[in-house]
Amino acid sequence: MEPADRRDRDNAQVPATGPEPEAQWLTPEPEPQWLTEAERDAWIPLVGMLIKLPAALDAQLQRDADLSHFEYMVLSRLSEAPGHALRMSDLAILANGSLSRLSHVVTRLERRGWVRRESCPGDGRYTNAVLTDDGWAKVVATAPGHVAAVRQLVVDALSPEQIGQLRDIAQQIMGRVVPGADWLGQLPHPARRLSVSRPPRSA
Repeated sequence: MEPADRRDRDNAQVPATGPEPEAQWLTPEPEPQWLTEAERDAWIPLVGMLIKLPAALDAQLQRDADLSHFEYMVLSRLSEAPGHALRMSDLAILANGSLSRLSHVVTRLERRGWVRRESCPGDGRYTNAVLTDDGWAKVVATAPGHVAAVRQLVVDALSPEQIGQLRDIAQQIMGRVVPGADWLGQLPHPARRLSVSRPPRSA
């Protein structure tokens, strides 16, 4: 007689097709949504502009005013704010930078006598950045060269209709890049004008 365990093994039914390959249980990955030719023709110049335009604006400011573009944005935003003062958190939003980056830049501007920090009068938990008289003078001296560069590189290259389209496109994309409307132009603060506008007259 055969051992019982051998008889059970021989009588066991084996699937005719064997186990299904593991690949059959995997969900195929969706095909990437590649850019169309028209979309690619729009994307490639945009990438170039995102790289070259900031560098060109920065070069003009460095050459003519010994400022980086971000430093100028900080001074400009303060020049447009009531009392030439803003909370550091609001200033970071208006200058399109992180609070950490802003803190380092404000420290450099403090050393040059253009900005000072002080406690927020309405809430001591916050710190304000305040534009000094020398900082105001720096903005007034720097703004004409900056606006000339912006006109040469961007504004004068477009028709009035295209300027409106550029505004709408930029706002649409910024809404995706920074969800929640937490970016320049959407902050509920009076300092909303473009950095290339003429500095307001001092009181």
